[in-house]
Amino acid sequence: MSRKTLALSDALYHYLQQAQPPLPPLEQRMLEETAQLPGANMQIAPEQASLLSVLTACTGAERTLEIGVFTGLSTLAVARALPAHGKVVAMDVDAAVTARARGYWEEAGVTERIDLRIGPALETLDTLLADGEAASYDLAFIDADKHNYWHYFERCLMLLRPGGLIVVDNVLWHGKVADPEDSDPTTEAIRTFNARLRQDPRVLHAVIPIGDGLTLAVKRHTHGTTTQDAP
Repeated sequence: MSRKTLALSDALYHYLQQAQPPLPPLEQRMLEETAQLPGANMQIAPEQASLLSVLTACTGAERTLEIGVFTGLSTLAVARALPAHGKVVAMDVDAAVTARARGYWEEAGVTERIDLRIGPALETLDTLLADGEAASYDLAFIDADKHNYWHYFERCLMLLRPGGLIVVDNVLWHGKVADPEDSDPTTEAIRTFNARLRQDPRVLHAVIPIGDGLTLAVKRHTHGTTTQDAP
């Protein structure tokens, strides 16, 4: 047993990749092709994709939300783990890069499980709420513009059923959140998100040092979902 998370050397990270279940050939190709694109650092790590699949399966998720698609690896990880009638409502503003994602999803045979919405995610989330879909989703994954993280979180919390899970990426932000000299607006936005969530009684949550940091937040059964959007 250890009282501190183990640091990953290059050798240990390589071993971690070898110990993980192997990615299907399509996902491996996605990683390789995405690495050649502008903004390739927006791609989640393969171990994060594996974790998303496990979380989807172990929560029994049937209806999920995704904010931030990029080339679609996270979407595919969730969609593969859903039952045949399951659905991912996936949101992104970039029609060009998500066209690439659509190709991968079609090749994987999961297109029918993915409802891609192009446009500002806050508008899509508000539309879902206006359509009476509050408390009807099982899992949400947030990996988009950091300045809106709290607004995304609030809406996802309203859309999730009690006991539903919100997964938030990049909460350690390349270690910059721990640098007191770093006052970049994006770094500050993530610090603010982390600090607010730490005091939020509506969820049970943990921050996991995987990839660029993941927060897992479970919606409690005993608290309401009144919005607390930042000004």
